[in-house]
Amino acid sequence: MRFLCASLLLLAGGSAWVCAQETESLTPAQQQFRKEVGSKAAALEKKGISAMSGTDGWLFLTSELRFLAQGRFWGAAAVKTSRSHKPGSADAAPAITDFNRQLKERGIELLLVPVPPKAARYPEKLGVEATPETGSTAAPYLLRFYEELRAQGINVLDLSTAFAQERDARGAVYCQTDSHWSGLGCMLAAQAIATRVRDKVPPPPPIRKSYNADWKEVGIKGDLVSLLSAEAARPVAEKISIREITEKPGGAGVQPDANSPLLVLGDSHTLVFHEFLAERAGLIDQLANELGFAPDLIGTRGSGATAVRVSLYRRSRSDPGYLAKKRVIVWCFAAREFTETDQGWVVQPIAK
Repeated sequence: MRFLCASLLLLAGGSAWVCAQETESLTPAQQQFRKEVGSKAAALEKKGISAMSGTDGWLFLTSELRFLAQGRFWGAAAVKTSRSHKPGSADAAPAITDFNRQLKERGIELLLVPVPPKAARYPEKLGVEATPETGSTAAPYLLRFYEELRAQGINVLDLSTAFAQERDARGAVYCQTDSHWSGLGCMLAAQAIATRVRDKVPPPPPIRKSYNADWKEVGIKGDLVSLLSAEAARPVAEKISIREITEKPGGAGVQPDANSPLLVLGDSHTLVFHEFLAERAGLIDQLANELGFAPDLIGTRGSGATAVRVSLYRRSRSDPGYLAKKRVIVWCFAAREFTETDQGWVVQPIAK
């Protein structure tokens, strides 16, 4: 189905984030939710505020709310919905499909792992009246985008399913005061990824490594706190549980392995709990524990859309045999990047 942006809706208390598109396939709750988050995003951006306080101490990125307010954000609609400075790089789909094509030509499989919006998992914490069910039902256009990518041969892992199945029985899957997943969310993501790649990336010889996993509580200073308005109340320091992974014997931490058949590529979700907020508990640490060997890692604290693919290109140029060692690349980044990166989605070569 094609959704055409014919005009813009003027929302009470804000400007026009939500396109007047065909919405007959959305439930009334989904339609109202889009309007409400769009209104909140517009009001916050008008004041130059990058994060908002929800309920029960939960904080949310303004840009994530803007993303959730969009309808169709790919194809012809991308120019109107994207933050990209250049119209030619507004649409994520061509860059993703081209990246997948280049990898396939080298015998490498791509697993695309966008991290679901925090506000879609916990819409009831936003303080809006309309709260559709969590996960994909709060982000219906994201689900449709994944369906179109799959139709183009892209292997997409939608983590909202894994997160919804957890139902917070062991805690929240996102940090309350930070834009990233929690230690539990990171572990669940690694388990879901491992299920997809386990049979495609046999561990390098000689044997599977053994790891030790210990849960521990750490205090964090969430990145959203400093983005609140000056008059907003500051939440108390947040404590979260992380699963710390160490090698047996010796207790050494997991180090990225350039010779690994598995490469984890992406934004700060690939680095959190491995390099910042905590150590030894990040995505590659959890994957090492699940798979029995350490993945390789190319991560950035910035956008995971284009910059990391440029880094991959530079790595392959400096080491011409680098890509020949890879069997699977896991590309992990925040789903809001589909519209919110000002770098855009550039079609980028992976090798010279």
